[in-house]
Amino acid sequence: MRYAVVFEKEGKSYGAYVPDLPGCVAVAKSRPEVKRLIREAIQLHLDAMRKERLPIPKPSSACEYVEA
Repeated sequence: MRYAVVFEKEGKSYGAYVPDLPGCVAVAKSRPEVKRLIREAIQLHLDAMRKERLPIPKPSSACEYVEA
């Protein structure tokens, strides 16, 4: 499955979160590092949900850039 990921830069660090998987987040000093970590976080999050026999949410979030 492909989940939308939101990347944010705050000061000298980067954060990422998955809107369809509440609580699935990552923080790192670089964008490539946070991208690697959020990929791992998604897998761990889904593995934990499967272990708990929780329903896996289907990806439903979408992203678009809007000019203002």
